[in-house]
Amino acid sequence: MSNVPGSPAHTNLLAREKSPYLLQHAHNPVDWHPWGDPAFAKARAEDKPVFLSVGYSTCHWCHVMERESFENEEVGKFINEHFVAIKVDREERPDVDKIYMAFVQATTGGGGWPMNVFLTPSLKPFYGGTYFPPEPNHGRPSFLQLLKRIAELWTSQRKEIEGSADDVAQKLKAMGEHDAGNAYPAGLRELHGAGQTFLHEYDPAHGGFGGAPKFPRPSQPLFVLRHARRFHEADGTKAVVHTCDAMAAGGIHDLLGGGFARYSVDEKWLVPHFEKMLYDNAQLVQLYLDVHLVDGGARHAAVVRDTLGYVLRDLTDPEGGFYSAEDADSEGQEGKFYCWTLAELKSLLSPAELKAATHHWGITEKGNFIDHSHPHPLPGLNVLSVVHPDPSDAGRALLASARAKMETARAGRVRPHRDDKVLASWNGMMLGAFARAGAVLGEPAFLKAAERNAEFLRTRLWEDSTRSLYHRWRGGERDSVQLLEGHANVLAGMLDLYEATLEPRHLEFAVAVAESMMERFHDAVGGGFWQTTSDTPHLLMRVKDDYDGAEPSGNSVAALALLRMAAICDRPQWRAAAEKTVRLFAQKLHQMPQAVPHLFLALDFLQQEPKRVVLAGDPARADTAALLKAVHGVYEPNRVVSGTRGPVEEFARTLPAGDGFTQAYCCSGHACEAPTRDANKVREFLGRVPRE
Repeated sequence: MSNVPGSPAHTNLLAREKSPYLLQHAHNPVDWHPWGDPAFAKARAEDKPVFLSVGYSTCHWCHVMERESFENEEVGKFINEHFVAIKVDREERPDVDKIYMAFVQATTGGGGWPMNVFLTPSLKPFYGGTYFPPEPNHGRPSFLQLLKRIAELWTSQRKEIEGSADDVAQKLKAMGEHDAGNAYPAGLRELHGAGQTFLHEYDPAHGGFGGAPKFPRPSQPLFVLRHARRFHEADGTKAVVHTCDAMAAGGIHDLLGGGFARYSVDEKWLVPHFEKMLYDNAQLVQLYLDVHLVDGGARHAAVVRDTLGYVLRDLTDPEGGFYSAEDADSEGQEGKFYCWTLAELKSLLSPAELKAATHHWGITEKGNFIDHSHPHPLPGLNVLSVVHPDPSDAGRALLASARAKMETARAGRVRPHRDDKVLASWNGMMLGAFARAGAVLGEPAFLKAAERNAEFLRTRLWEDSTRSLYHRWRGGERDSVQLLEGHANVLAGMLDLYEATLEPRHLEFAVAVAESMMERFHDAVGGGFWQTTSDTPHLLMRVKDDYDGAEPSGNSVAALALLRMAAICDRPQWRAAAEKTVRLFAQKLHQMPQAVPHLFLALDFLQQEPKRVVLAGDPARADTAALLKAVHGVYEPNRVVSGTRGPVEEFARTLPAGDGFTQAYCCSGHACEAPTRDANKVREFLGRVPRE
């Protein structure tokens, strides 16, 4: 640690980094190091344990622990004397986070961020947890007490600690192993059983699946919709529509600015954890598009528009990349930017507007939110939610007037911190969301945003000469990390863009990404995909991610994307890789369906040859656009659409266009219907649901 004239009292090595999270800690009294050789060499040379702390820049409790402990001079001095301290941004290095989170979850029964783990100099964990308080409470030691105890044990029981760490490392490796030859079934029975399991968890009172805290976790309702369609179970459709309506009306949905917060702390979707993540909003757009197609109402399309409007306004780089997140806190208080007091609104709105707003959004003097993490929470804060919907025409006019005034007033507030790094994985998700929304809703602006983002990914994170896709871009620089989730999500997003436009260049890029993914991450012997490349340094082990949490796993996304690619490009090796991936994780599909809802989308796709629509004609023609709109206007998740140019399968390239017009070839299995120019016939073909 060094004192620099004209700078804060402390400056550590994190000041050289690009991650907003690491930069937030660059002036702590803790002598933080980034993950890498210098830190590990220091730990070995000084024979000190490593204190590894993992979080992300919009993490509320990460801010709390920094304020309470990492900014504390006494704590910093003790850490510097007895440990080598390393900070990791979990969003930049999900591979590092995954390994040590597995340890924390296995040893404590839970996990989360900040994650704090103590390692030997060989990077083997021996103790860990999440948030540690600054003072002892409820039988837990203070963070400083814990540090002193760990340092004492490192001196007095070194041999036992290292032996335990060796044992832990072996167990972690064993936990990550999968039986490629497992005999667990994976078919229609598992699809039906998983759907029933998810519906059993459905909350009929408030929507959603499970209890508080409630995460949207879109993969689950996305699968329930597929299950409902395949097995003709109307209850599944009703559950998902209800869930989407409840979330859209709840405080988890930013009713003024658009977009969704990360989760709700209660079962009613009322009080959110206010941070907004790009990956949540991308997946929710896909879910609301599906519900829009199934339900047919305009309200779900409106949610898509306001969510993507928020991303365009607040999370889009001038070059077309999408930023990662916005914080829960502003001015040190959670929710301050988003919440309202009754007194504020009395001073802002007319009496008639105030009456309409308080009735509609449930605003009271007492409020409905308290920031319990802050020593001095602000009183009377209200999270907006729709308490009394569907006002009269006069009421809607008053609400519109009140909303305009509130939007103007909120724009003058101090905004939450924005994490402006651009991640390949999350950009791939949002690229797909914009592309598909443009196609389904007929919004050229959304397609334009998708095109710009695809170009950003090509020019900033993709290297043609080595066919490499890197993970992070910020401040004019990309990192050197390559990850499965980046490849898989960019592949899926480029496929959505290709199917929305039929532009061959988009499919060509998707093919290049798929080939890179297969080369770098595919386990041809054991099946599935590694999270990291074989030459990624300093990892205890390579992991095959198999959990679809807030983000779907790279394996689940890769499996579904490769199945779609195989159907469009006739690459049987890609289908085989996807099938083997599903087979590798069949035990989870069979025994723990809640862990892999996104993988069930791939299993559902695998049950039959997908319906194929080939449009023969110039993609720029108006009649091509009309037929493409028909394709995207039907809920049929297990279909692909392609043109006849570029790296499409050979049969598609032989199909002739009409004489001056585009025609559609609708194919199922090995048979195609007569070519048609009639959009209604395309819709009718895609709308047929087979009986299981």
